[in-house]
Amino acid sequence: MSEPFHLDPAKSALLVLDYQNVLLENYVAQAQREAVLAGTARMIAAARAARMPIVYVMVAFRTGHPEVSPRNALFSFVKQNGLFLRGQPETAIHPAVAPLHDEPVVIKQRIGAFSGTDLQTLLGSNGVETLVLAGITTGGVVLSTVRQAFDLDYRLVVARDCCADPDSELHDLLLDKVIAPHAQVVHSQHVVDALSA
Repeated sequence: MSEPFHLDPAKSALLVLDYQNVLLENYVAQAQREAVLAGTARMIAAARAARMPIVYVMVAFRTGHPEVSPRNALFSFVKQNGLFLRGQPETAIHPAVAPLHDEPVVIKQRIGAFSGTDLQTLLGSNGVETLVLAGITTGGVVLSTVRQAFDLDYRLVVARDCCADPDSELHDLLLDKVIAPHAQVVHSQHVVDALSA
């Protein structure tokens, strides 16, 4: 990177987006999965050590999926197949990056982390100005959340190696061409180093 990378833990938060068993198993190749989980686990450890807030975001539905509109093709498929039900092992956050008891978990029923959730309230109440994002998938929750957060005037950092998409070309295109104008796209080690400084 051409200029020094800084993070103020008191004004930043790490968002761990959709790191759920079912998504990791179905959308991230086995070899890549281990590296993605390891990088995110290192960022989580660094954030905890620096006392930077961590917010987990996951998609989950009530029994019967009453939150799903028949006009929503993606989530209608989820409803028809009984996916992402609350309390199910496949819906849970992967144990390698699981939250501690006092770390908030935001439950959503749409793609973006802000849509219909209390995420903005959590961030605003804690004076957060900078968001560091790690998420599955790049073309889903990461892209949608970056766009929403950019419109809310957050400084955005995306940890490239802690995002994944089943389409590797799309992953690179989104990070290099679509997300880069709105966020600093960095390696997770830059985040760890900045929090350790």
